Amino acid sequence: MKNNPEIEVENNGAFNKFLNTVEKIGNKLPHPFMLFLYLTLILVVISFILGTMQASVIHPNTGETVTVNNLLSKDGIRYILANTLTNFTGFAPLGLVLTMMLGIGLSEKVGLFSALMTKAIVKTPKRIVTFMVVFIGILGNIASDAAFVVIPPLAALVFLSLGRHPLAGLAAGLAGAGIGFTANILVAGTDALLSGITTEIAKTIDETMIVSPLDNWFFMSASTFLLAFLGALVTDKIVEPRLGPYNGEKKADLHELSPLENRALRNTGIATILFVGAILVLMFIPNSPLLNDDGTILRSPFLSGIVPILFAFFLVVGITYGVSVKKITQVADVPNIMAEAIRDLSSYIVLIFIIGQFIGYFNWTNIATWMAVHLADILTAIKLTNVFAVVLFVLLVAILSLFIISGSALWSLVAPIFVPTFMLLGYHPAFIQLAYRVGESSTNMVTPLNQYFAIILGFMLVYNKKAGIGTLMSLMIPYTIVFLISWILLMLVFVLFNIPIGPGIHYLLK
Repeated sequence: MKNNPEIEVENNGAFNKFLNTVEKIGNKLPHPFMLFLYLTLILVVISFILGTMQASVIHPNTGETVTVNNLLSKDGIRYILANTLTNFTGFAPLGLVLTMMLGIGLSEKVGLFSALMTKAIVKTPKRIVTFMVVFIGILGNIASDAAFVVIPPLAALVFLSLGRHPLAGLAAGLAGAGIGFTANILVAGTDALLSGITTEIAKTIDETMIVSPLDNWFFMSASTFLLAFLGALVTDKIVEPRLGPYNGEKKADLHELSPLENRALRNTGIATILFVGAILVLMFIPNSPLLNDDGTILRSPFLSGIVPILFAFFLVVGITYGVSVKKITQVADVPNIMAEAIRDLSSYIVLIFIIGQFIGYFNWTNIATWMAVHLADILTAIKLTNVFAVVLFVLLVAILSLFIISGSALWSLVAPIFVPTFMLLGYHPAFIQLAYRVGESSTNMVTPLNQYFAIILGFMLVYNKKAGIGTLMSLMIPYTIVFLISWILLMLVFVLFNIPIGPGIHYLLK
């Protein structure tokens, strides 16, 4: 097999039978919109049953009796009619993501992210090229899903230009962009999206609780370097040796950036320095509006206002690059490009409408609190209140991620149950969000249900005419196993040494 540029995939092996089973079950799942519609209808029925039974619990923080509300009661119907619009427009992640994507989408549409990735990979020394491919892949999630269609084919060309197997490069790039999707040393749209959902749920236990997009930053920054190192190791020691030398006819046509693109990146670098410098000046002036009254940064306006600051940053660098490469030639081009970026979020906005209703109804019925108190009591009774319970949660999410591909949809499904449960056990909601991200990201590229599977297979067919789902799965599984185990161990290190997972945030509630 090592001398064959194409990998033969056994169709009847146990491995492929397992994949066929996963695909068969997963294909029976409805569209995420319909899934949450069905769940909402089920919630209505459950609220009617529990409301009729007058189910209630004692809130552990306030000592008050919390009764399950019936959505089919007079008050319930009035709630539905009065709050359908606000459940949608007032859903925190909607504003966060739309704001972030106005800036990030502009930068992506004018080609800034693609140019940065090309520049970084082409200029990388050969001895660390694998590490940089995975590292750039992980950083690519700042461009959201664009990373899936930019980084893997680019990484394949890099490997091919170095005389290495292009599928090994594609696998390394995809491992970073896909399996390492949630990690980053930068605050990305994922941070804003998930933290918004977490805040909505956490307020059912503590009305003052706010989870910031920065609350997982320290952990995810450490994860970026760990996963890049491990991804390079898996590529060089497992994936590429299995592929063997590439003897195909495809030749590399990777080229460096044009002089215009290089000048644009230089101008963007200058704009970045000026923007960061302006922020630093604002932070260090007397009575800075960005800091707390005591002059500290923890829980300061800077951190709570990080989303508009990031929006402004991506707007500045995106406009600078777009003007430099002449993709922005008049003022009207800026809102037009931003509108184009928002159009790409149309399916997300539709999904948020029904998710907002589900979470709104779930919170109003008090079923989340009722379930959380009982589940916390069960975990306490069986003495499963330590961090091992969180590890089991990570593994559960990793399994569910094989069937529910949308990260926000899955978090919206499990957060209403597990965030309150673990908060009642003393864990910070940002830590439970972190645990979710570890499980969800680790397995999202080993399921045939992933919407990018067809695109990635198309890239693979350029170098391997017989590539199929089994081929792609066999490339990704080593990364999934290594990343998931190592990620859990890193999480336990943060717990053991009580290392902050974000600015001023630890795994336990204070």
